[in-house]
Amino acid sequence: MQDDGSPVSIFEFDANTPAKKSLLPLAKNAVRKLRTVRHPDVLKFMDAVETDTTIHIMTERVRPLGPAIRDWQSKGAQEREAWLVWGLHRVSVALAFLNDSASSTHGNVRVDSVFISSSGEWKLGGFDVLSNPKDDTAVLYTLGSMLPDAATYSSPEVRKGGYSALKELPLAASDAYGLGLLIHYAFNPNQGPPATAQPPHPPPSAASRGAIPTSMFPAYKKLLNPNPKARLSPAHFLELGMSQTAGDGSAFFANNRLVKVCMGLDNFNVASEGEKASLLKTLKESAAAFPTEFASYRVLPALVSALEFGGASAATILPLVLQFGKNVPPEDYTNVVLAHLVKLFASPDRGTRMALLDHLPEYADKLDKKTVVDKIWPNLQTGFTDTVAVIREATVKSIILLSDKFNERILNNDLLRHLARMQGDPEASIRTNTCILIGRLGPSLGYNTKRKVLVPAFARALKDPFVHARVAGLMALMATIDCFDIEDIATKVIPSMAFTMIDKEKLVRDQAFKAMELFMKKLEEHAATMASNLFLDVHSYCPAHLSTA
Repeated sequence: MQDDGSPVSIFEFDANTPAKKSLLPLAKNAVRKLRTVRHPDVLKFMDAVETDTTIHIMTERVRPLGPAIRDWQSKGAQEREAWLVWGLHRVSVALAFLNDSASSTHGNVRVDSVFISSSGEWKLGGFDVLSNPKDDTAVLYTLGSMLPDAATYSSPEVRKGGYSALKELPLAASDAYGLGLLIHYAFNPNQGPPATAQPPHPPPSAASRGAIPTSMFPAYKKLLNPNPKARLSPAHFLELGMSQTAGDGSAFFANNRLVKVCMGLDNFNVASEGEKASLLKTLKESAAAFPTEFASYRVLPALVSALEFGGASAATILPLVLQFGKNVPPEDYTNVVLAHLVKLFASPDRGTRMALLDHLPEYADKLDKKTVVDKIWPNLQTGFTDTVAVIREATVKSIILLSDKFNERILNNDLLRHLARMQGDPEASIRTNTCILIGRLGPSLGYNTKRKVLVPAFARALKDPFVHARVAGLMALMATIDCFDIEDIATKVIPSMAFTMIDKEKLVRDQAFKAMELFMKKLEEHAATMASNLFLDVHSYCPAHLSTA
């Protein structure tokens, strides 16, 4: 684990025996190549420690592909095929990069050289013999046979002439053959190597296809061509898979749902509005079918990144962020989801701010008090003075979801000053909702604040020209009845609301009489508990001339 708490993987090599010591050059080559080869589909190198006999390599957190393939055998056939094709697409991209851009041969393409990242993506590693034929330190051509189980994965030309034969052949020849064997294993893990792997290397038959997709099978056969110069390279295999116009035996990558989603996410910010809408629709409809790791750590971060750009898509993206976030483990939720949402409260984009407020009920309970006070409130309060009414109203409605996380200063001072202003808003619905909010906040206000604020606030609502604001004022008084001292009920509350019993609107009058009945009942109950005055003997105080004759 790194200093920041993020998990890593450690690969260890210990040359503690003569047999292992002979493999030290391969381990050193792996370190050297991992340091210098950088690509999104290559295992991410982070650090290494080397001694005379040991090597420790730190990489991003990954797990072996082999056990994962076996685990996926219990999944549905279509779901499993989609996952395997997506993974093989990433490996093909990595190999095409190594062969073409890095002018190198991997030389060790097998299931043990592929790993799965925390996002579920396949990462190519196993750089033990990665070599550029022009490099004086190339180890593939002299030490390739020292790889574990080298004979099992050797291409026909290596079986015939040794690894030195590769130096005179196309860079991709050996890797293409290894990719073909990897495809066979991925789709048929319970079978042994295909018959074509053994002399005389017959072409793969239709009966040997197993679970390999029919659309991929023709290209797969070309990867295993015994003639290295006629063999399909990983780059051409990738090209065929992405082509929509090459006819049968093509488009097996292009038509894959996970491949399309990844490409759409990677190009989201430069896509047209129509392309964005199509991708977001696909994500919404297919969310439940995505592998959990892929959804939580591949799709979700990309959506959050897109959300930070704001714009009209925010209202569509944010619900997806929250939908995909449901599968994130609780211990990761803050970093994976909340941290980004909190940051977005500072966005000047109204579409983003509106989406955050509309969906606040889905994540408010996961926010802690410090985050609300220090990071959300300073930006949230700007919504009270926004020139757009819907932002102001959404801001008012959001407060009740966060109020239990406000500190005393915000609740009893800053917020109430904003709400006093909102009671004079030009929009009647905002004035009404402000009154309702004050009524709901009433019980949580400080004692002195209640006495100072509540009656004037509700009395102001009772004089509002909007009928529903006046009704809201009466209902708020009723809802906060326990917030008032008995003396305040008699001297402030009832006098302030009495005139509403003759309001011109029947809706208001009906509510006024209900409110008056409630408060009068409380006064009567209190009066019944009050001590009686001493009984006065009227005869002893009657004037003599009023006495009975």
